[in-house]
Amino acid sequence: MRVALFLTCVNDTLYPDTGRATVKLLTRLGVEVDFPEAQTCCGQAHYNTGYRHQAEPLARHFSDVFGGYEAIVTPSGSCAAMVRELYPRLGERARAEGRGGGLAAAVAPVVPRTYELTEFLVDVLGVTDVGAYYPHTVTYHPTCHGLRSLRLGDRPARLLGAVKGLDLVELPGAEECCGFGGTFAVKNAAVSAAMGADKVRNAESTGADVLCAADNSCLMHIGGTMSRLKAGPRPVHLAEILASTEEEPLT
Repeated sequence: MRVALFLTCVNDTLYPDTGRATVKLLTRLGVEVDFPEAQTCCGQAHYNTGYRHQAEPLARHFSDVFGGYEAIVTPSGSCAAMVRELYPRLGERARAEGRGGGLAAAVAPVVPRTYELTEFLVDVLGVTDVGAYYPHTVTYHPTCHGLRSLRLGDRPARLLGAVKGLDLVELPGAEECCGFGGTFAVKNAAVSAAMGADKVRNAESTGADVLCAADNSCLMHIGGTMSRLKAGPRPVHLAEILASTEEEPLT
Protein backbone atom coordinates (compact mmCIF):
# COMPACT_ATOMS: atom_id res chain seq x y z
CA MET A 1 0.00 0.00 0.00
CA ARG A 2 1.21 3.49 -0.90
CA VAL A 3 0.16 6.27 1.46
CA ALA A 4 0.94 9.93 1.95
CA LEU A 5 2.23 11.32 5.22
CA PHE A 6 0.51 14.54 6.24
CA LEU A 7 2.96 15.76 8.85
CA THR A 8 1.16 18.99 9.94
CA CYS A 9 2.61 22.40 10.75
CA VAL A 10 3.28 21.79 14.44
CA ASN A 11 5.16 18.56 13.82
CA ASP A 12 7.11 19.91 10.86
CA THR A 13 8.20 23.00 12.77
CA LEU A 14 8.66 21.73 16.32
CA TYR A 15 8.46 17.92 16.44
CA PRO A 16 10.05 16.41 13.32
CA ASP A 17 10.98 13.26 15.26
CA THR A 18 7.29 12.38 15.32
CA GLY A 19 7.22 12.42 11.53
CA ARG A 20 10.37 10.29 11.34
CA ALA A 21 8.85 7.84 13.84
CA THR A 22 5.66 7.59 11.78
CA VAL A 23 7.62 6.80 8.62
CA LYS A 24 9.78 4.26 10.46
CA LEU A 25 6.71 2.57 11.94
CA LEU A 26 4.71 2.38 8.72
CA THR A 27 7.71 1.22 6.70
CA ARG A 28 8.33 -1.55 9.23
CA LEU A 29 4.75 -2.67 8.63
CA GLY A 30 5.26 -2.87 4.87
CA VAL A 31 3.67 0.44 3.91
CA GLU A 32 5.24 2.62 1.20
CA VAL A 33 5.22 6.19 2.51
CA ASP A 34 5.41 9.33 0.38
CA PHE A 35 5.92 12.83 1.70
CA PRO A 36 4.37 15.34 -0.72
CA GLU A 37 6.57 18.41 -0.31
CA ALA A 38 3.86 20.78 -1.52
CA GLN A 39 1.78 20.16 1.62
CA THR A 40 0.99 23.16 3.80
CA CYS A 41 -1.25 23.99 6.74
CA CYS A 42 -4.67 22.30 6.60
CA GLY A 43 -6.34 25.55 7.68
CA GLN A 44 -7.33 24.46 11.17
CA ALA A 45 -5.76 27.49 12.84
CA HIS A 46 -7.58 29.84 10.48
CA TYR A 47 -10.93 28.10 10.84
CA ASN A 48 -10.80 27.89 14.63
CA THR A 49 -9.91 31.56 14.90
CA GLY A 50 -12.87 32.63 12.78
CA TYR A 51 -11.14 33.09 9.43
CA ARG A 52 -13.29 30.59 7.59
CA HIS A 53 -12.93 32.07 4.12
CA GLN A 54 -9.15 32.17 4.48
CA ALA A 55 -9.20 28.44 5.30
CA GLU A 56 -10.92 27.56 2.03
CA PRO A 57 -7.88 27.91 -0.28
CA LEU A 58 -5.90 25.71 2.10
CA ALA A 59 -8.59 23.03 1.94
CA ARG A 60 -8.48 23.16 -1.87
CA HIS A 61 -4.70 22.94 -1.81
CA PHE A 62 -4.80 19.96 0.55
CA SER A 63 -7.08 18.18 -1.90
CA ASP A 64 -4.79 19.04 -4.82
CA VAL A 65 -1.72 17.72 -3.01
CA PHE A 66 -3.19 14.55 -1.49
CA GLY A 67 -6.01 13.68 -3.86
CA GLY A 68 -4.06 11.02 -5.74
CA TYR A 69 -3.35 8.82 -2.71
CA GLU A 70 -5.46 5.92 -1.52
CA ALA A 71 -4.76 6.90 2.10
CA ILE A 72 -3.48 9.99 3.90
CA VAL A 73 -2.02 9.34 7.36
CA THR A 74 -1.32 11.97 9.98
CA PRO A 75 0.07 11.74 13.53
CA SER A 76 -2.39 14.41 14.63
CA GLY A 77 -5.97 13.86 15.71
CA SER A 78 -6.83 17.55 15.47
CA CYS A 79 -5.64 17.93 11.88
CA ALA A 80 -7.33 14.67 10.85
CA ALA A 81 -10.53 16.03 12.39
CA MET A 82 -10.14 19.27 10.44
CA VAL A 83 -10.17 17.36 7.17
CA ARG A 84 -12.81 14.82 8.07
CA GLU A 85 -15.24 16.97 10.06
CA LEU A 86 -14.70 20.57 8.99
CA TYR A 87 -13.77 20.38 5.31
CA PRO A 88 -17.30 19.18 4.48
CA ARG A 89 -18.69 22.08 6.53
CA LEU A 90 -16.54 24.52 4.58
CA GLY A 91 -17.91 23.11 1.35
CA GLU A 92 -21.53 23.24 2.47
CA ARG A 93 -21.19 26.78 3.80
CA ALA A 94 -19.71 27.91 0.50
CA ARG A 95 -22.65 26.32 -1.33
CA ALA A 96 -25.18 27.90 1.06
CA GLU A 97 -23.62 31.31 0.45
CA GLY A 98 -24.23 30.94 -3.28
CA ARG A 99 -20.62 30.29 -4.26
CA GLY A 100 -21.42 26.94 -5.84
CA GLY A 101 -20.43 23.40 -4.95
CA GLY A 102 -16.86 23.60 -6.20
CA LEU A 103 -15.24 23.46 -2.79
CA ALA A 104 -17.42 20.58 -1.62
CA ALA A 105 -16.55 18.62 -4.76
CA ALA A 106 -12.85 19.44 -4.40
CA VAL A 107 -12.52 18.14 -0.84
CA ALA A 108 -14.86 15.15 -1.17
CA PRO A 109 -12.17 12.67 -2.34
CA VAL A 110 -9.74 13.33 0.55
CA VAL A 111 -12.24 13.39 3.43
CA PRO A 112 -12.81 9.61 3.72
CA ARG A 113 -9.17 8.78 2.92
CA THR A 114 -7.64 10.81 5.75
CA TYR A 115 -6.72 8.80 8.84
CA GLU A 116 -5.24 9.59 12.20
CA LEU A 117 -2.32 7.19 12.75
CA THR A 118 -3.99 4.83 15.23
CA GLU A 119 -7.08 4.56 13.01
CA PHE A 120 -4.92 3.59 10.07
CA LEU A 121 -3.00 0.98 12.04
CA VAL A 122 -6.05 -0.67 13.61
CA ASP A 123 -8.78 -0.17 11.01
CA VAL A 124 -6.86 -0.28 7.72
CA LEU A 125 -3.81 -2.43 8.44
CA GLY A 126 -5.64 -4.51 11.02
CA VAL A 127 -2.78 -4.58 13.53
CA THR A 128 -2.41 -3.77 17.19
CA ASP A 129 0.97 -5.41 17.86
CA VAL A 130 3.37 -3.34 15.76
CA GLY A 131 6.51 -5.00 17.10
CA ALA A 132 7.38 -2.18 19.48
CA TYR A 133 9.49 -2.35 22.64
CA TYR A 134 9.30 0.41 25.25
CA PRO A 135 10.27 -0.53 28.82
CA HIS A 136 8.54 2.33 30.65
CA THR A 137 5.43 3.01 32.67
CA VAL A 138 3.13 5.07 30.44
CA THR A 139 -0.14 6.91 30.95
CA TYR A 140 -2.26 7.99 27.99
CA HIS A 141 -4.07 11.32 27.52
CA PRO A 142 -6.86 11.06 24.93
CA THR A 143 -7.05 14.47 23.28
CA CYS A 144 -10.35 16.23 22.65
CA HIS A 145 -10.34 15.82 18.87
CA GLY A 146 -9.45 12.16 19.21
CA LEU A 147 -12.22 11.59 21.73
CA ARG A 148 -15.04 13.72 20.41
CA SER A 149 -14.44 14.26 16.72
CA LEU A 150 -12.68 11.11 15.52
CA ARG A 151 -13.99 8.84 18.30
CA LEU A 152 -10.75 6.90 18.47
CA GLY A 153 -12.07 4.91 21.40
CA ASP A 154 -9.71 2.21 22.65
CA ARG A 155 -7.50 2.07 19.54
CA PRO A 156 -4.54 3.91 21.17
CA ALA A 157 -4.83 1.83 24.35
CA ARG A 158 -4.92 -1.41 22.36
CA LEU A 159 -1.76 -0.40 20.51
CA LEU A 160 0.02 0.63 23.70
CA GLY A 161 -1.13 -2.53 25.49
CA ALA A 162 0.62 -4.66 22.88
CA VAL A 163 3.98 -2.91 23.27
CA LYS A 164 6.57 -5.20 24.84
CA GLY A 165 7.90 -3.94 28.18
CA LEU A 166 5.31 -1.14 28.46
CA ASP A 167 3.21 -0.83 31.61
CA LEU A 168 0.08 1.19 30.79
CA VAL A 169 -1.56 2.92 33.77
CA GLU A 170 -4.87 4.76 33.74
CA LEU A 171 -4.87 8.56 33.83
CA PRO A 172 -7.40 10.05 36.28
CA GLY A 173 -9.70 12.55 34.57
CA ALA A 174 -8.41 11.33 31.23
CA GLU A 175 -11.35 12.70 29.22
CA GLU A 176 -10.93 16.23 30.57
CA CYS A 177 -9.39 18.77 28.20
CA CYS A 178 -5.77 19.71 28.89
CA GLY A 179 -6.60 23.38 28.28
CA PHE A 180 -4.73 23.94 25.03
CA GLY A 181 -7.46 24.34 22.43
CA GLY A 182 -5.27 26.27 19.98
CA THR A 183 -5.98 29.99 20.38
CA PHE A 184 -8.07 29.23 23.49
CA ALA A 185 -4.77 29.00 25.37
CA VAL A 186 -3.93 32.54 24.24
CA LYS A 187 -7.34 34.17 24.61
CA ASN A 188 -8.15 32.47 27.93
CA ALA A 189 -4.69 32.05 29.38
CA ALA A 190 -5.67 31.81 33.06
CA VAL A 191 -8.32 29.15 32.46
CA SER A 192 -6.01 27.26 30.10
CA ALA A 193 -3.18 27.27 32.66
CA ALA A 194 -5.49 25.99 35.41
CA MET A 195 -6.73 23.16 33.20
CA GLY A 196 -3.16 22.29 32.27
CA ALA A 197 -2.14 22.20 35.93
CA ASP A 198 -5.02 19.81 36.71
CA LYS A 199 -3.89 17.52 33.90
CA VAL A 200 -0.30 17.56 35.14
CA ARG A 201 -1.33 16.75 38.71
CA ASN A 202 -3.40 13.83 37.47
CA ALA A 203 -0.52 12.57 35.34
CA GLU A 204 1.91 12.89 38.21
CA SER A 205 -0.43 10.90 40.49
CA THR A 206 -0.07 7.84 38.24
CA GLY A 207 3.64 7.48 38.94
CA ALA A 208 4.22 7.02 35.19
CA ASP A 209 7.53 7.80 33.55
CA VAL A 210 5.87 8.99 30.34
CA LEU A 211 2.68 10.81 29.39
CA CYS A 212 1.68 9.90 25.86
CA ALA A 213 -0.87 11.40 23.46
CA ALA A 214 -1.62 11.38 19.74
CA ASP A 215 -1.34 15.17 19.34
CA ASN A 216 1.87 17.11 19.88
CA SER A 217 -0.03 20.38 20.28
CA CYS A 218 -1.58 19.04 23.48
CA LEU A 219 1.71 17.51 24.58
CA MET A 220 3.38 20.89 24.02
CA HIS A 221 0.88 22.55 26.33
CA ILE A 222 1.08 19.84 28.97
CA GLY A 223 4.87 19.65 28.70
CA GLY A 224 5.19 23.41 29.12
CA THR A 225 3.02 23.22 32.23
CA MET A 226 5.13 20.36 33.57
CA SER A 227 8.28 22.38 33.00
CA ARG A 228 6.91 25.42 34.84
CA LEU A 229 5.64 23.31 37.73
CA LYS A 230 8.82 21.19 37.72
CA ALA A 231 6.61 18.12 37.92
CA GLY A 232 5.16 15.28 35.97
CA PRO A 233 6.28 12.54 33.59
CA ARG A 234 7.98 13.09 30.24
CA PRO A 235 5.64 13.91 27.32
CA VAL A 236 6.13 11.59 24.30
CA HIS A 237 4.04 11.24 21.14
CA LEU A 238 2.39 7.86 20.64
CA ALA A 239 4.09 7.38 17.25
CA GLU A 240 7.53 7.58 18.86
CA ILE A 241 6.61 4.86 21.35
CA LEU A 242 5.21 2.58 18.64
CA ALA A 243 8.30 3.10 16.48
CA SER A 244 10.68 2.13 19.29
CA THR A 245 12.17 -1.38 19.18
CA GLU A 246 14.75 -3.39 21.10
CA GLU A 247 17.19 -2.85 18.23
CA GLU A 248 16.47 0.89 18.03
CA PRO A 249 15.13 2.00 21.40
CA LEU A 250 13.72 5.47 21.93
CA THR A 251 15.98 7.37 24.31
